Amino acid sequence: MAHPYVVEEFSLEERAVLERYFTDVEGPVFALTNLPEVVKGALFARYSRTPKSLRRLFLDEFYRGEPLPEGAAAGAEKAAELYDRIFIEYGDDSVAQLGGAHIAVEQASNLLTKILERGRLAGYLEQSTRYIAYDDKPGGRWRYYKDPDIARSEHGEAYEETLDSIFSIYSSLIAPTYDWFGKEFPQDPNDPDRVYKATIKAKVLDALRGMLPAATVSNVGIYASGQSYEQMLLKMQSDPLAEARETASKMLAQLRTVIPAFLVRVDQPDRGGVWSEYFANTKNRMRDLSEELLGGLDGDEKPAGVPTVSLTDWDPDAEEKLVAAMLYDSSDLPDDRLLEIAKKMSAEDRMRVVRAYVGDRQNRRHRPGRGLERIDYRFDVLSDYAAFRDLQRHRMLTIQWQALSARHGYDRPPEADEAGFGKAFDEAMAQSAQLWDRLYPILPDQSQYAVCMAYKIRYVMQMNAREAMHLIELRSSPQGHRSYRAIAQEMHRLIADVAGHKTVAGFMRYVDFSNVDLERLEAERRAERKRQSAGEPR
Repeated sequence: MAHPYVVEEFSLEERAVLERYFTDVEGPVFALTNLPEVVKGALFARYSRTPKSLRRLFLDEFYRGEPLPEGAAAGAEKAAELYDRIFIEYGDDSVAQLGGAHIAVEQASNLLTKILERGRLAGYLEQSTRYIAYDDKPGGRWRYYKDPDIARSEHGEAYEETLDSIFSIYSSLIAPTYDWFGKEFPQDPNDPDRVYKATIKAKVLDALRGMLPAATVSNVGIYASGQSYEQMLLKMQSDPLAEARETASKMLAQLRTVIPAFLVRVDQPDRGGVWSEYFANTKNRMRDLSEELLGGLDGDEKPAGVPTVSLTDWDPDAEEKLVAAMLYDSSDLPDDRLLEIAKKMSAEDRMRVVRAYVGDRQNRRHRPGRGLERIDYRFDVLSDYAAFRDLQRHRMLTIQWQALSARHGYDRPPEADEAGFGKAFDEAMAQSAQLWDRLYPILPDQSQYAVCMAYKIRYVMQMNAREAMHLIELRSSPQGHRSYRAIAQEMHRLIADVAGHKTVAGFMRYVDFSNVDLERLEAERRAERKRQSAGEPR
């Protein structure tokens, strides 16, 4: 049974407009065409904070009743001939980096969003559980993906009944939780209503988002080169989830209307077919071997109290290697000679190099150069799936994650009991775990759809010091969710205290350890000041 995607209704006039700028007017996967790049970028930027589909958003907020100037269509035929000759005949993959496309994938489960966003070299914007309440029923049903393999199984009916129940609980808690937070954090008279309401709404949705199952659907905007799309589609074609394979087919069809030359190999049996088969076979062999070698071991055999974040690997000679790397660009000496010199330097001289290289950072966006990429840290993390979703977006590091399950327990919001939703939250978790227990023995990959985002997932993150600076400073900022703020703060402590790299930890001067009640308040106030400066009414 195919998943029942909701077909959005448009008038005949609206369809005529949409057909000019979108490759499909009805399906959940489509590409943008005949639009200036600036319009595409603005559309996707707005996409993450609206419950509207991209096509509805375009009609309501971007289209002004007259044709927009078209993108650079001149020379398209000649360009296609060039790509055919070089890319197909000679196999020069770098040519596929020269052209790209915007594509939207709507009504994608949260499992699929992570598959789509796995590639490093692409830009993504995803609908946020912080700004969007999933309490409506488009097409008469809650917003979750109905996996066809589950639907055909003996547990198909239980799957729908359980997810319907969880969504009903989630939806019923939004209004009373909003009232509780409103009483707990009264409005400052100096804050306009829209600042206060946006802040409280984010607080409410942050508190309840763990109840949403991984099957919850989202909208994703992607911009990538032809090469990035090719790699993405090859892996999706070999994925055990039907949703990933079906979406790959839909994406390929839509992308071929805008960048066909880059994707000719994807479904050729002797090219893309062989690649996808390789990915699938490798994954299956590793799963079988892991079961043989590790099947009897308990994943939670560590004693209670083990930290959620562990630093499992670091470089004991980090300071000398950093100094050598920092000196490299401004010298003409080989790397090994610089390392020799750095080891013989006094501690004071090494610090002079570090201070000069890092410089006087005025904000967290002032990041030093690639010398900081000389050393690495490897963290093992066990956190709720919702926090993982946010941290997984840091694609310039190495991240590997295990399957989502109900094995590791769940993260309970600290205000759950006081706000009055603790019992309901636990009930949703119990229903989720019971459904996962039923599905896992027969459908281990598909069983992940049933798991609520408050349940914990294990993943490893390996990053160099430069990326660590970016991640830790950004994700510890006051407007962030408490779950990933705690992870970032603990990473900083481990670098300083466990690795002993106090110099590295010291130049991360914008790590924030403050306690914040209303995480989004200052960010909303800044946005309001910008609106006022632009002359918008309060």
